[in-house]
Amino acid sequence: MRDNANKKGVLMKSILQFLVQSGRQLWLVLLGMVLLGGNPVHAVPSFARQTGMACAACHTVFPELTPFGREFKLNGYVISNLKTVGDITLNREDILELNEIPPVSVMFQTSYTNVGKPIPDSGDPTHRAQNDQVLFPQQMSLFIAGKIAPKIGSFIQLTYDQASDHFTIDNADIRFADSLPSHDLVYGVTLSNSPTVTDPWNTTPVWGFPFSGPADGYPGPVAGTMIDGALGQAVGGATAYVWWRHAFYGEAGVYRSSPVAATSPLDSSTGGALDGVAPYWRFAYQHQWDRNSLEVGTYGMYVEQYPDGLVVDSGPTDKYTDVAADVQYQFIGDENIFSVLSTYIHEDQRLDSSFVNSGTNNDNTLETFKVTGNYYYKRRYGLSLGYVNTWGTTDAALYNTGDVFGSGSGSPDTDYFVAQLSYLPWLNTKFVLQYTAYNNIGGASSNYDGTGDGRNASDNNTLYLEGWFNF
Repeated sequence: MRDNANKKGVLMKSILQFLVQSGRQLWLVLLGMVLLGGNPVHAVPSFARQTGMACAACHTVFPELTPFGREFKLNGYVISNLKTVGDITLNREDILELNEIPPVSVMFQTSYTNVGKPIPDSGDPTHRAQNDQVLFPQQMSLFIAGKIAPKIGSFIQLTYDQASDHFTIDNADIRFADSLPSHDLVYGVTLSNSPTVTDPWNTTPVWGFPFSGPADGYPGPVAGTMIDGALGQAVGGATAYVWWRHAFYGEAGVYRSSPVAATSPLDSSTGGALDGVAPYWRFAYQHQWDRNSLEVGTYGMYVEQYPDGLVVDSGPTDKYTDVAADVQYQFIGDENIFSVLSTYIHEDQRLDSSFVNSGTNNDNTLETFKVTGNYYYKRRYGLSLGYVNTWGTTDAALYNTGDVFGSGSGSPDTDYFVAQLSYLPWLNTKFVLQYTAYNNIGGASSNYDGTGDGRNASDNNTLYLEGWFNF
């Protein structure tokens, strides 16, 4: 068996070297088939229809990407095995390439959530809100994902959320990509609406574990760093990137305020508007051998922001500097798949505006550490274990909100475990059993909110059941 594996590795390496030198996009499709060895797969279904490949070429179990999935993304989502409507110039240059099948697919999620102790009613804290929440749907998404032009592709997600009862723009990434085969280099430009949505690894916030969870409205972590989702769908930006020798990745660009459903032009009725642009950067190194891959990297951004309710053309701003490190190990076997995902984020806060207007500390720090292990057997049965720890400077004006969503002591310190079982009876269907257990919230394990409600951190332990369907 080992001899056969070695021979397969040598053969795959030889084929890859030849195809890269040829400079044709087809090599990516063939590489995916070789890497797969015929295994079944998962992905956004419109990508599967476009490439003609079952989606395990791109995913271990959705949404975690394989090495080929990262290549597909970095090359602009344009690999296609569909008939196209096209046109060329007199010099035989492609000027139109439209898939005959529209690049559309649907995701539907339904869920049941139980929290250890029902939370106080928002209108009358002496009563309790209803527990055992059933959402049908929790959310439903329409994806427009695939080739737009010969070197331009998209991943655009439109999501219906039951709580808001309307569709809105969700994650969006439109990218141009090209290559210099003689230098083994891919380069591109992306337009996106959330920092880290462009990232090809599953360690950064947008695509990190847990990949799904309870809807908003349940108590949990008191604070989060700016790069860890605070700007999602509230900004628009452009970044440029390079991917060299399938190993070295660099990306840099800027984001600007672009909040959904907000007053335009932005004024004091808009919360969290940015002052100027927010620079974003990302660097990573990936090494692949046999069926293993290892990535180590760093990312970060700098944000100047006007707090909620303040005019956006004068006065001091709050300043956030986020610097993060991440690591990902992945093993993909014929039957067993294993990965470890981890990131650490450090944030320096200089709250010049909030200090003057709300009495916060002028200077704070906030830090988050996350680590997750995922194991899948035959891409059908999965076990995931995650741990999250957030800690930082005590600031009563910032974190003591006077309810179960804040910290009575003003501490942001929170840590918890997430355990998850996954079952995939069919390749586009996943059932999830997830349990979140809190050790501390707001720096305390008991009466953490300080409201007299006597709420303990473990009262927020959450059982979550989910059905996730892609078609």
